[in-house]
Amino acid sequence: MKLNTKHFGEIDIEEDNILDFEDGLPGFPDDRQFVLLENEDPFCWLQSVTDGDNAFILVDAFKVLPEYNPQVDKDELESLGNYEPSDFLVLNIVVLPDDVKDMTVNLLAPVIINTAGKKGRQVVLKNENYGVRHYIFKKKKISSDESVRGGSPC
Repeated sequence: MKLNTKHFGEIDIEEDNILDFEDGLPGFPDDRQFVLLENEDPFCWLQSVTDGDNAFILVDAFKVLPEYNPQVDKDELESLGNYEPSDFLVLNIVVLPDDVKDMTVNLLAPVIINTAGKKGRQVVLKNENYGVRHYIFKKKKISSDESVRGGSPC
Protein backbone atom coordinates (compact mmCIF):
# COMPACT_ATOMS: atom_id res chain seq x y z
CA MET A 1 0.00 0.00 0.00
CA LYS A 2 1.32 3.47 -0.90
CA LEU A 3 1.23 6.24 1.66
CA ASN A 4 2.07 9.90 1.03
CA THR A 5 3.77 11.43 4.06
CA LYS A 6 5.07 14.86 4.98
CA HIS A 7 8.40 13.65 6.36
CA PHE A 8 9.19 10.64 4.17
CA GLY A 9 7.47 11.35 0.85
CA GLU A 10 5.71 8.41 -0.74
CA ILE A 11 6.40 5.14 1.06
CA ASP A 12 5.25 1.56 0.68
CA ILE A 13 3.77 -0.03 3.77
CA GLU A 14 2.52 -3.55 4.35
CA GLU A 15 -1.11 -3.63 5.44
CA ASP A 16 -0.13 -6.37 7.91
CA ASN A 17 2.02 -3.78 9.74
CA ILE A 18 -0.83 -1.36 10.39
CA LEU A 19 -1.53 -0.82 14.09
CA ASP A 20 -5.03 0.04 15.27
CA PHE A 21 -5.35 2.74 17.93
CA GLU A 22 -9.04 2.47 18.83
CA ASP A 23 -9.08 5.86 20.59
CA GLY A 24 -6.50 7.58 18.39
CA LEU A 25 -3.88 9.58 20.28
CA PRO A 26 -4.69 12.47 22.61
CA GLY A 27 -5.18 15.49 20.37
CA PHE A 28 -5.46 13.28 17.27
CA PRO A 29 -8.66 11.26 17.79
CA ASP A 30 -9.27 10.77 14.05
CA ASP A 31 -5.88 9.14 13.45
CA ARG A 32 -6.56 5.54 14.38
CA GLN A 33 -4.20 3.62 12.15
CA PHE A 34 -0.43 3.90 12.33
CA VAL A 35 2.73 2.15 11.23
CA LEU A 36 6.09 2.08 12.96
CA LEU A 37 8.95 3.24 10.77
CA GLU A 38 12.50 2.51 11.80
CA ASN A 39 14.99 5.32 12.07
CA GLU A 40 18.13 5.65 14.20
CA ASP A 41 18.17 3.32 17.21
CA PRO A 42 16.74 4.08 19.82
CA PHE A 43 14.38 6.33 17.83
CA CYS A 44 11.60 5.44 15.41
CA TRP A 45 8.50 7.07 13.94
CA LEU A 46 4.81 6.40 14.50
CA GLN A 47 3.33 7.43 11.14
CA SER A 48 -0.40 7.97 10.75
CA VAL A 49 -1.92 6.01 7.87
CA THR A 50 -5.00 8.26 7.98
CA ASP A 51 -3.14 11.59 7.69
CA GLY A 52 0.28 11.59 6.04
CA ASP A 53 1.13 14.88 7.79
CA ASN A 54 1.00 13.31 11.25
CA ALA A 55 4.05 11.42 12.46
CA PHE A 56 5.51 11.21 15.94
CA ILE A 57 9.11 10.56 16.95
CA LEU A 58 9.25 7.76 19.51
CA VAL A 59 12.06 6.50 21.66
CA ASP A 60 12.61 3.30 23.53
CA ALA A 61 12.91 5.07 26.90
CA PHE A 62 14.50 2.01 28.49
CA LYS A 63 17.52 2.55 26.23
CA VAL A 64 18.05 6.17 27.21
CA LEU A 65 16.82 5.91 30.79
CA PRO A 66 17.35 2.33 32.02
CA GLU A 67 15.70 3.07 35.37
CA TYR A 68 12.41 4.05 33.67
CA ASN A 69 9.79 1.89 35.34
CA PRO A 70 6.23 2.70 34.21
CA GLN A 71 3.30 1.29 36.16
CA VAL A 72 0.49 0.48 33.71
CA ASP A 73 -2.86 -0.65 35.10
CA LYS A 74 -4.13 -3.95 33.71
CA ASP A 75 -7.38 -2.16 32.84
CA GLU A 76 -5.39 0.04 30.44
CA LEU A 77 -4.03 -3.04 28.71
CA GLU A 78 -7.34 -4.91 28.31
CA SER A 79 -8.31 -2.93 25.19
CA LEU A 80 -5.13 -4.21 23.52
CA GLY A 81 -6.50 -7.77 23.47
CA ASN A 82 -5.05 -11.06 24.67
CA TYR A 83 -1.39 -10.72 25.22
CA GLU A 84 1.83 -12.04 26.60
CA PRO A 85 4.18 -9.55 28.27
CA SER A 86 6.73 -10.19 25.51
CA ASP A 87 4.18 -8.94 22.94
CA PHE A 88 4.36 -5.38 24.25
CA LEU A 89 6.43 -2.46 23.08
CA VAL A 90 6.64 0.50 25.42
CA LEU A 91 7.67 3.64 23.55
CA ASN A 92 7.53 7.32 24.40
CA ILE A 93 6.85 10.42 22.32
CA VAL A 94 9.77 12.80 21.82
CA VAL A 95 9.71 16.55 21.22
CA LEU A 96 12.62 17.68 19.08
CA PRO A 97 13.20 21.44 19.32
CA ASP A 98 15.66 23.45 17.21
CA ASP A 99 18.50 22.68 19.62
CA VAL A 100 18.75 18.89 19.85
CA LYS A 101 20.30 19.22 23.33
CA ASP A 102 16.87 20.37 24.55
CA MET A 103 15.10 17.24 23.28
CA THR A 104 12.48 15.96 25.72
CA VAL A 105 10.56 12.73 26.11
CA ASN A 106 7.08 12.25 27.57
CA LEU A 107 7.59 9.66 30.31
CA LEU A 108 4.15 10.21 31.82
CA ALA A 109 2.18 8.91 28.81
CA PRO A 110 3.89 5.98 27.09
CA VAL A 111 2.60 4.48 23.86
CA ILE A 112 1.89 0.80 24.47
CA ILE A 113 1.74 -1.51 21.44
CA ASN A 114 0.63 -5.14 21.37
CA THR A 115 2.74 -6.33 18.43
CA ALA A 116 0.94 -9.67 18.20
CA GLY A 117 -2.54 -8.12 18.20
CA LYS A 118 -1.52 -5.06 16.13
CA LYS A 119 -3.20 -2.71 18.61
CA GLY A 120 -1.89 0.30 20.45
CA ARG A 121 -2.82 3.11 22.76
CA GLN A 122 -1.25 5.92 24.69
CA VAL A 123 -1.81 5.65 28.43
CA VAL A 124 -1.34 8.19 31.21
CA LEU A 125 0.50 6.77 34.19
CA LYS A 126 -0.59 7.46 37.75
CA ASN A 127 3.04 7.64 38.86
CA GLU A 128 3.82 11.24 39.79
CA ASN A 129 7.57 10.64 39.40
CA TYR A 130 7.29 11.06 35.63
CA GLY A 131 6.62 14.16 33.62
CA VAL A 132 5.76 15.07 30.06
CA ARG A 133 9.05 16.91 29.47
CA HIS A 134 12.00 14.83 30.62
CA TYR A 135 15.26 16.10 29.11
CA ILE A 136 17.00 13.21 27.40
CA PHE A 137 20.44 14.80 27.72
CA LYS A 138 19.95 15.96 31.32
CA LYS A 139 19.12 12.70 33.05
CA LYS A 140 17.26 12.75 36.33
CA LYS A 141 17.18 9.86 38.80
CA ILE A 142 13.75 8.19 38.79
CA SER A 143 12.53 5.37 40.99
CA SER A 144 9.37 3.27 41.19
CA ASP A 145 8.21 -0.33 41.52
CA GLU A 146 7.29 -2.77 38.74
CA SER A 147 7.54 -2.20 35.00
CA VAL A 148 6.01 -3.27 31.75
CA ARG A 149 8.83 -3.97 29.32
CA GLY A 150 8.91 -5.17 25.79
CA GLY A 151 11.15 -5.42 22.81
CA SER A 152 12.08 -2.43 20.70
CA PRO A 153 11.34 -1.81 17.03
CA CYS A 154 13.59 1.23 17.05
